[in-house]
Amino acid sequence: MSDFLTSLVAVVAVLGFMILIHEFGHYAVAKWLGVRVEQFAIGFGKRLVGFRRGETDYRINAIPLGGYVKMSGENPMDERSDDPREFMNHSRWHRFLIAIAGPTMNILLAIVLLTTVYMVHYEYPAVYDEAPVIGWVTKGTPAAKAGFQIGDRITRVDGVENPTWEQVDLKQALSPGQPLVVEVERNGQTLEKTVVPEAMGLDQIGYAGWTPKEDTVTITDLQENMPAEKAGLKEGDKIVALDGKPVPALASMVESLEVSKDKPITLTVLRNGQQKTFTVQPVLTEKRYRIGIGTMQMKVKTLPFAAALDLSLHENRQNALLILELVKKMAQRKISMQSIEGPIRIGQAAGEAARRKGWTPLMGLTAAISLNLGIFNLLPIPILDGGVILFLLIEGLMRRDISLNIKERVYQFAFVFLVLFAVMVIYNDLKKTIPGLADRLP
Repeated sequence: MSDFLTSLVAVVAVLGFMILIHEFGHYAVAKWLGVRVEQFAIGFGKRLVGFRRGETDYRINAIPLGGYVKMSGENPMDERSDDPREFMNHSRWHRFLIAIAGPTMNILLAIVLLTTVYMVHYEYPAVYDEAPVIGWVTKGTPAAKAGFQIGDRITRVDGVENPTWEQVDLKQALSPGQPLVVEVERNGQTLEKTVVPEAMGLDQIGYAGWTPKEDTVTITDLQENMPAEKAGLKEGDKIVALDGKPVPALASMVESLEVSKDKPITLTVLRNGQQKTFTVQPVLTEKRYRIGIGTMQMKVKTLPFAAALDLSLHENRQNALLILELVKKMAQRKISMQSIEGPIRIGQAAGEAARRKGWTPLMGLTAAISLNLGIFNLLPIPILDGGVILFLLIEGLMRRDISLNIKERVYQFAFVFLVLFAVMVIYNDLKKTIPGLADRLP
């Protein structure tokens, strides 16, 4: 129950803050441009608490699923007056600035938060600093079928020259069931291969089957009450051999466990310069045999302000492009809608971040959510800010307003679409969250 409460408090705090920042953007620009703001609300439905200052009612409503800023005369279906402080009586340029202010605040917040995190605790996988050299290819995977080999250096993936492992991972994740052209360097020769990553896991993201080369396979994470911990293994142990055979990568261990299944294995590790041997009994969890270790080595740095800001701008730009690519591929039905995370999964992630040591994990997650919220609201879907901007651009080109009847029909369709989208996202969240539910539901 404590984990549930932590997740609940964390997600309410994070999403509440995101909504507050977003709506404040609309509010501040509307006030600046002289538009009358009647309500500044967090949530929808019945008013629970709040206060009135001047002409604005600041309130928290009963349904905590977003927020809004209600401006006088903003509904195009309402009867218009000559009041210069009504939203529709302002120029299209003013209405554009008000509409784009909310998403802009979310994007700026993501940049500020990530800059702050990088100045304190910039943590990333160590392999991202290394050349993308393949250390292991799992048997029967798309990479194995395509002919990739240990030692291949990836020099191009989907048009990206000299990619990092981070770029390689993103390209394969976004290409489930889609051909991915990869160029590798092998023994001084350049070879071009096409791999079709398979959709894996509840999120149905692409998986090719290759693993980065590691100088040493070092235990960096031990799961509680799992065989490795019970056998006496410790974080920092360097795995030398499994049943007397060298271990070039964690993936090779996973492959061996699928063969040996629940038979006890012998692990030889190097600890403080001394070689030790442990007998471990694998267990079947999540449909595969595991011993409960992780070997992802991380690097941690603190960056000066200029470098942190530059990296934050770069990461947010890359992540924004990634979000747009994800939306594009979902529209083309090249990637599953199950890859979208909803409020339940966001709550789980927020809870996990809140339970981790320090405040930077939760701040980093908040930055990611803020960027996603900003980009999502800029999509050209009526009702969203992007839809308002689209209408304004079309009316600007036409030099006249779009028919109210057309707008009403479009808004009705958009409302139904967003409701169905929300239902689908929550449905996917439930399938991913409740054990065994994914096997019983379509």
